[in-house]
Amino acid sequence: MSKEVLETINEELQKMERSIVATPQSREFLDDFSSANHGSNDFLLTQMAVQYGYTLALEMIKEIIENKK
Repeated sequence: MSKEVLETINEELQKMERSIVATPQSREFLDDFSSANHGSNDFLLTQMAVQYGYTLALEMIKEIIENKK
C-alpha cells in the first residue's frame, strides 16, 4: 500500500510542476511575490498559496511514509 500511496503523491507533485499557475518553490518566493504585486492579482496569489500548501502537505506525507519503511 505504501508504494501505491507514494506513486500517487509523486503524480500529484508532478502536476504541481505543470500547472497553469506557477507553484512557488519556497515560502520566500511566495512572500516576495506578495510584496511585489501590491494587492493586484490577489486571485493569482491565492492560487499560488493554495498550491504551495498542497505541495508542502504532500511532501510531508511522503517523508513520513518513506521514514517508516
